[in-house]
This record gives sequence, structure tokens and C-alpha cells, in this order.
Amino acid sequence: MHKVPLLDLTAQYAALKDELDSAVARVVNSQRFVLGPEVEACEEAVAGYVGSRYGIGVSSGTDALLLALMAEEVGPGDEVITTPFSFFATAGVITRVGATPVFVDVDPVTLNIDAPLVAERITERTRAIIPVHLFGQMAEMAPIMSAARERGIVVIEDAAQAIGARHGGGRAGSIGDYGCFSFFPTKNLGGWGDGGMIVTNDPARADRLRALRVHGESVKYHHRFVGGNFRLDALQAAVLQAKLRHLDGWTDARIANAALYTHLLEGVARRRRGRLQLPGVVTERHVFNQYVIQIEDRDRVRGALEAGGVGTAIYYPLPLHLQECYQGLGYRNGDLPESERAAGRVLALPVFPELNEGQIRHVASMIERLVSA
Repeated sequence: MHKVPLLDLTAQYAALKDELDSAVARVVNSQRFVLGPEVEACEEAVAGYVGSRYGIGVSSGTDALLLALMAEEVGPGDEVITTPFSFFATAGVITRVGATPVFVDVDPVTLNIDAPLVAERITERTRAIIPVHLFGQMAEMAPIMSAARERGIVVIEDAAQAIGARHGGGRAGSIGDYGCFSFFPTKNLGGWGDGGMIVTNDPARADRLRALRVHGESVKYHHRFVGGNFRLDALQAAVLQAKLRHLDGWTDARIANAALYTHLLEGVARRRRGRLQLPGVVTERHVFNQYVIQIEDRDRVRGALEAGGVGTAIYYPLPLHLQECYQGLGYRNGDLPESERAAGRVLALPVFPELNEGQIRHVASMIERLVSA
């Protein structure tokens, strides 16, 4: 059987083994495992890469979002506008600070938040907007920023899946007041465990974030406010620095893999319009953390692919507004139809950089047969 995994991190490690092992050994030899020069160097490198002045390394992408809300003192009585079609953390952090998520439906082509609709949901209680750059493609930031600036609302970019994405002259994470990144191992720039970063261009915000990640402390044992333990480990920072040098090459490979899928499948997508929809690319640089098709009879197709040795995943099977924990918000089936439709049709295919052409052709051939059946 021709096996094609959804992701193969062993291939990446094999190619960089000496470099990565050396980075880890450097930290072990220093015996400085929490914050310190490795983290500072990583922060500077990542902030420079995404086009922001300051980087603050934190414990995860989830905690990056949480800290941004904490830094703005968003809390009970406040509303935060976001998308219902994202990883749970995007909405979960809003609830954790005591605020209320307000969900805006997605664009049916990109599956990113439908930016022109955002302004319609702003109220006097709106304190923040969290657009998500889903699957590696940037949300349409210009109308979001315009609506936010007119009303003094903070914008927190959830760029967890989109490091290096670019549109309109700006990179993901560098346009809003905060940009939040995840370095979970499956991300385009992944560590060897959990990790994340917040970027900002505001020195006061950067200073507050650095304090928040160490219990609100700027001077040891003197606490300006209540924060938490949200620090990035030095071991993760060393691994990320080593990998960052290779990120653009990996991204180019992902883009090439996505282009080959699209080339191989665009004919059947035209013939079976409505049954198969390929990713809609509208930004200048879509970095393809995932290559996500939309397909009728998704579960049958997925089962056949898995039986044929092809790894797949569903991001995401139930939109956030319909999750059990958010029943109290009053959303019902049909309220956000594009998100609900996508949840029943999306299927992520292997797109990692080390895929070869034969593997991609094998996956595309199976999909064509299944769609045409």
C-alpha cells in the first residue's frame, strides 16, 4: 500500500539532526533553561521575521491570545468579536477572562472571518476583535483595522497557523495591535513541545506582556499586577531559532505542493462543481499550514482515503458557536450558515514540505476517483 501520512516530522528532523541537536546541547551546557539569552535571541529573530518591533516568547499559542486580552484588561461585561471556525483556543481565551465571544460568520471561499460583516457586530461593549488567519491564509485585515481604529477597539491577530503569510504589504501578526503565534510541533515553525509568541509594535504593551508572563513582575518579587507563569522555555527557543533559518524554504515547498494538488484536481472540481471545492487563495502568500478541500460526502471520502493509506484530518467538525460550552450564548443551527456548511465538508490533505510528487499524485488520483464515483 502507498502510504502518505498527514504529517511526517521525522523527515524534518533527519535533515536537521546535527543542527538541532547542537542547539539543544548549547542550552544544556549553559544550564539556563528559563528565559535568558536563548529566548531573547528567538524573540528578536521571530519579531524581525514577521515585521514587528517586539517579540515576547510565551508558553503556547493559547497563552499568547490570553495574555493579549489580559494586557488590555478585557473582562466581564466586554465583548470580543471573532470567528466561529477556528481552533477552540480562539474563543476559549475570551471566556477565560470573563468576556463574551461574539461570532461572525466566515467567507465561503477562504473560510476566514467575513471581514465586511465585522463592523455590523460592533457594539458599545466591544473591546477587541480577534481575526484568525486560518490554514495559513490571512484574513482581510484592511476593513477590520478601519472599523477598529474608528472606534478605539484593539485588534489581536490569531496568526497561529500563518507565520510568514503576507498580504497588502504586511505579514501575518504585524498589522494589528498584537500578533499571536503558536509553535506547536505541527505548525510550519514548530518546536519540540508547546510554545508561542506575541509580537507588537508598542513598547508599553511589550513591557506589560513581559511582566504578565512572570506573574506581573518587572522587579523580582515586586508585582505590578496579577499575571501568571507563561514563559517560553530556552530549549524551545533554541530549536525555533535553528528551524527559523529554514522556514522560507519549507514554506516554498508547501506552496509548491498545494499548487500541484490544485493543478491535478482543478479539472474535476470544475466538472463536479459543488461536490469538490479547492482552497480559495486570495492573499499574496498563503503558507498552507493545511491544504483543506471541501467535499460532499466527506466522511465516506475520508474513510476511503484512510483505508488507502492516506492520512487526513478534519479542521473543524463543529463550529464554536454550536459547542456545548457555548449553548448559553443562544446561537442555534442556521445562525452562521457558512461555518456550519464548512464543518460538514472540510478535509485536510497532506501538504508538509517533505512530500514528494508521487505521493501528491497518488492522493489526488484517489480523490478524483472518489469524487467521480
